Amino acid sequence: MTVLGTATLAELVIEDHRRAPILEGFGLDYCCGGQQSLADAVSVTGLDLADVQQALELPTQAESTESTSRENAELAHDILDTHHAYMWEEMPRLLALVQKVHGVHGERHQELAEVLEIFTTAVGELEPHMTKEERSVFPSINRLERTGQWSASSPLADQVADLVDEHEAVGALFKRLNQVTENYEVPADACGSYRAMLEGLKRMELDLHEHIHKENNILFPGALALLDKTAKGAGNE
Repeated sequence: MTVLGTATLAELVIEDHRRAPILEGFGLDYCCGGQQSLADAVSVTGLDLADVQQALELPTQAESTESTSRENAELAHDILDTHHAYMWEEMPRLLALVQKVHGVHGERHQELAEVLEIFTTAVGELEPHMTKEERSVFPSINRLERTGQWSASSPLADQVADLVDEHEAVGALFKRLNQVTENYEVPADACGSYRAMLEGLKRMELDLHEHIHKENNILFPGALALLDKTAKGAGNE
């Protein structure tokens, strides 16, 4: 399958989700930066566009698990079950582990103080963010899709804009975590807890990229398109 440089990173992953880890390997941001074209994203990295295109040209297309035609409520439910459930369970466990590793190894590894600060901030931002999605935004999307009812005073568009901004902020925090830990490289003197901490942080960053991609590039555009269509229909009545 030919990969065009004009395709956005989000489009490439929506077309075939197997491309997500390939883009991760090249350091290309398909979640918060998903609206960039492949050519534009590559141009600022020093990578060769032809090499990246070749890596993304997979022999057979996998059955897509992410479709722009997928119903919004179904996708929101999947995000809750797959990503939110993981985050709610993992954040307190991983935060306790980061605190423990900092307490034991902090004197020898000064960077752990920054790791603790960044991750504590990220958890503090993710908790109210996911709560807002679960209690307000996702139910609004579900209700809009189920009933087709729309109100001119609906805050959904503004809420989505805020959530996208919050994604940018937490994405930047995890990018900094990646940098501080040198891509989660395990130090020679790392104990089992230190290794588990780095593995947990890396897994959470990768999961967050997929999580944000599903919301920024599929769920939210689909919900806003439905909101716009419903509003226009109401205006024509």
